[in-house]
Amino acid sequence: MKPERSAVLATTALATLLLPLTACGGTASADGDGSTVTVTVGYQSRTINTVTAGTLLRSLGYFEKHLNALGDGVTYKVDWQDYATGAPITAQMTAGKIDIGSMGDFPLLINAARGERLGEPTHLVSVTGYNLRGGLNTIVTAPDSSLSSLKDLKGKKVSTSVGSAADGTLVRALQRAGLDPDKDVEKLNQQPAVGASALSSGSADALSQFVAWPGLLAQQGKAKALYDGAQLNLPTFHGVAAREDFAKKRPAVLDAFLKAQAQATDYLNAHPVDAAETVAEATGLPAETVYLYNGAQGIATFDPAIKPQLVAALKEDVSVLKDAKLTGDVDVDAFVDDRYVRKALGPAQYAERLSTTPPEPAGEVWPEGARKTVSFTSPSALLRHVATHRDAVRAAYVPDTTTGTLWFADRSVWVADGDELLPFVTPATAEAYLAGHRGARVVTYAEALERAS
Repeated sequence: MKPERSAVLATTALATLLLPLTACGGTASADGDGSTVTVTVGYQSRTINTVTAGTLLRSLGYFEKHLNALGDGVTYKVDWQDYATGAPITAQMTAGKIDIGSMGDFPLLINAARGERLGEPTHLVSVTGYNLRGGLNTIVTAPDSSLSSLKDLKGKKVSTSVGSAADGTLVRALQRAGLDPDKDVEKLNQQPAVGASALSSGSADALSQFVAWPGLLAQQGKAKALYDGAQLNLPTFHGVAAREDFAKKRPAVLDAFLKAQAQATDYLNAHPVDAAETVAEATGLPAETVYLYNGAQGIATFDPAIKPQLVAALKEDVSVLKDAKLTGDVDVDAFVDDRYVRKALGPAQYAERLSTTPPEPAGEVWPEGARKTVSFTSPSALLRHVATHRDAVRAAYVPDTTTGTLWFADRSVWVADGDELLPFVTPATAEAYLAGHRGARVVTYAEALERAS
């Protein structure tokens, strides 16, 4: 990326993201004068794996079009309410003030538990973005940090949002590294923007967060990856919850929403660059960061079908929340209800979507001024292209050699193994590869480009 573009995007994105988010003050669905119905949708514009049920869907206007096509004599209004995290959406849903809300897997479980406890049950009705290995969450450190592995976090301060999927990743990762999440690290419970500032100021040694914070900070040169959530090899996802009473009272409205979400999903998959630009304009995030997660080979795969692997992951997540005393038991099978999305998509299409698997990423280059990216068959081929088009590359993305997680090529750890040039998201995954490949060594990005050319 050109230096002047990077500087402008970094300044604009950080300023936008640090602004406090305010919601509109939602109202419950109501008939009003008998001919008007307001549907309240809670979403997280900057949690960009929910865009097919939030930011992108809103920009495209598909939900409103489907509502207008119902032809039932009712005038529908959509009240879109933007929040920073899933917690306030859950609070508003269980108070009967939000009808449909999108959030991550751990917040979804809290949504289920709270709704059941308060007698306002909710249900998971569709999925937005997912990663079957867990790559949607990343632990990062300051760019000049000497920390190189999870074990180095012992006695350190780690910022995260307790109860979020990123917190779940942190807990599990520390446990696998032989550390006690409650005793061996000082966990700072902070909103993502606060945690990002804490990392920059040095008041936090590491930051565990969900999309798009790790990628944004890495792109800005304000952080480097310490742990790739895909190393857990456990699915992470974002989904859509609806209040049970709303779904029963307004099944046609929920059907319209899910049809619109599927249409937005198809648009994103068919026009990933345009979708990234649209989301970037709406959120203030750099389009290059949005594309890292939501692009053609991005970390997230978008599909509204509720895959069995994701339901199984939810069940495993319950124990983490119970240990943190954030929920009791959660009846996941009762919470998950795919009847609505199955009907919206049709049985044949739903079955087809359930059986699809994400493609293996190979790497992409986004040329300056282009509306499409260029794919490559190997990291070395991508590097050769970048080396000969240095001033014409907006962004370059490569998948981690062992986890498949896409990352910025210029922020990756590169290993030279004979004639091969291999990228890794973190030093730890690179070191693990080196341990089994004698003669391989870490090289700088500049050296990798030189060797490729």
